[in-house]
Order: sequence, then C-alpha cells, then structure tokens
Amino acid sequence: MSPDFLIIGGGISGLLTARELANAGASITIIDKSALSRESSWAGGGILSPLYPWRYDDAVTALFLWSQKQFTDLAAQLVESTAIDPEILSSGLLIADLPKDGSSEAWLNRFNFSHKKIATEQIRAIAPSLSESYSELLWLPSIKQARNPRLLQALRAELTLKGVRFIEHEPISEIVIKDHRVTAIKGKHSLYSASQYIVCGGAWSSRLWPDKKQLKVEPVKGQMILFKAKPGLLNQMILDSGRYLIPRKDGRILVGSTIEYSGFDKSITDEALKSLKQSAYACLPDLKDYPIEKQWAGLRPGTEKGIPYIGKHPGIENLSANCGHFRNGFVIGPASARLLADILLDRAPIMSHEPYSIGS
Repeated sequence: MSPDFLIIGGGISGLLTARELANAGASITIIDKSALSRESSWAGGGILSPLYPWRYDDAVTALFLWSQKQFTDLAAQLVESTAIDPEILSSGLLIADLPKDGSSEAWLNRFNFSHKKIATEQIRAIAPSLSESYSELLWLPSIKQARNPRLLQALRAELTLKGVRFIEHEPISEIVIKDHRVTAIKGKHSLYSASQYIVCGGAWSSRLWPDKKQLKVEPVKGQMILFKAKPGLLNQMILDSGRYLIPRKDGRILVGSTIEYSGFDKSITDEALKSLKQSAYACLPDLKDYPIEKQWAGLRPGTEKGIPYIGKHPGIENLSANCGHFRNGFVIGPASARLLADILLDRAPIMSHEPYSIGS
C-alpha cells in the first residue's frame, strides 16, 4: 500500500518533516541515496543558532526564534521514547569579532535576546583556558548545542516506533510527472509511489527538482576536525573570525569550519587541516596538548541568502520541498518542518510561508 507521503532525503529536514506528519497520523516512507543522515546533517557542528545571527534575513530569524523554544521539549520527548540522549546542552556562545557598526547590538535588542559584553576578568572566570588575547567578548548564554549524530539517531529510532519506513542506498533518477501530478519516483531498484512527495535532499535537491530555476540550491563544502580533549577544558562554545569551537559532553572539542565552493567534492585536505588547527590553537592554546581524532567534510545546501525553500511546487499539486537551509538545518529545522506540515495539512501556519515560497 502506498504511503501518504514519500520524503526524498533522510537528513535532519527529512526526519523532522516526517515526525510532524507522522504525529498528525500520516503514513510516511523516507528514501535516501546513501545511508540515512550521513551527509550534511551528520557532518555539522550542532550550534543551535545561526552564526552571527544579525547577518541573516528576517525570514531566517523567524524560523530560528520559533525553533529555539522547541529543543528542550524535543530532547525530553526523544529520551522518553527512545532512551537516546541527543545531548542538547545549554553551553552558551561567546563571540569575539563583533561588527563596528552596531548591527549586532541592534539585532539583539530588537529581538530581546539575552546577551552581555564581558571583559578580561569575566572572560577568565567563565572560560579560563581561552587565549589571553581576548579582552572583550559577547556572551549569549541562551544558545544551545546538539550532538548531531545522536539527535539523528534518536529521531530515526522514534520514527521507527511510529511506523515510518526507511529505504536506504536508493538514488533517485527521476520524478515522474503526468498531468501536473507526480505519479512515481524512479529509483535504482524500483518505482515508488505515494499520495504526496516531498524533496528534502539537501545539497542534491536541485538535481531532483523538475525545474532547476525554481529551486536554486548548491553544495558548499565545510571541513571540520575533532580534538580528543578532556572534560572541562572548555565549557562554552566560542566563535571567532568565522571559526568555532564546540565542547561536547565527553570533553571532545569540535572545530569548524571551512567554506568551499567546490561542487560535490567531499574530500578532506591538508590545507584545511592546517588552517583549522591554527584557528583552534589561537583560540584555545591548550589544545596543542591533545590529539586530533578525526577530520571530515560535509556539503551544506546553500541558497542565495540562506533562506530555505518550504512549500508546494507552484504547478505540480502533490510535490513540495523543505530544503536549502545552508548551515542552519538543525537551527531552523523544527520550524521549517512544522511550517511545511501546516501547509500540507491545511492547518493555520505558525508564520507566513511567503518568504520561503518556491519559484518566488
């Protein structure tokens, strides 16, 4: 029997969209070209805020502010249903390089966002291991982090309990359309059908969409490294010159990331390794005493302004998308999934969907 919804892509957007629809009683199948959630969603850092949020369009801010309120409850629900802790921690975020034009302060005040500037003595008290070169930092205490792989694992486990079907290692070659409706999608091994189809394909979304000019998503590579450090070396996340350090619960410290426009190449490079190490040591000198455990790369789904596509195809009645979140798939994922579910289920939407419309 065909499901109500067939979702192409099993990253954070696909899983959260499936969760919203399954909670409304719909039957769901998720198809992924590789192992589930092993692309950008797995590779990301997990800071649950846009980096330098004042640089983003209000459309991204709206999704972020709505999502930010959901993570504590989401974590609790996942732990209760699956016993998997996604490690959503209230680490807070320190930011070193602030704009001189006052745009950061204006944004923070406009949205009544908890913040304060801290100087040398306060920095030493909060994060004593940071470089002594820091004399002033912006402190955002409410910013959380998630441990991406664990959150994805918990979502998959919960969706399995809800009866969601997963088909992995099945690349899609064609969306079959007749009379302004999708009739099936063509995979490597079979044809798959459903009442409605949703593209959540991350950096690959434009390749799947019938009209490439409507859905402009491109891959943006980001390389990262992981230090096997000890718990307590760093307890807060820190952002400086586009690079960030994220301390995990077990003491490991993730350092990211590069921004590379190199197509669908996911190779790691010595150049990036050297650059990331330099950034890490400049921020946290004691990291020189700890080994690098891993280096990897992921492909973010980039759009022109970082605004995702959320909504229905303008001319194909049973095709929609939730994609193009750039670096913010986790950050704005809950709101994006809820908004698309509202649209598809004819519910009152949590916010206007116009800024995210496809083909606008």
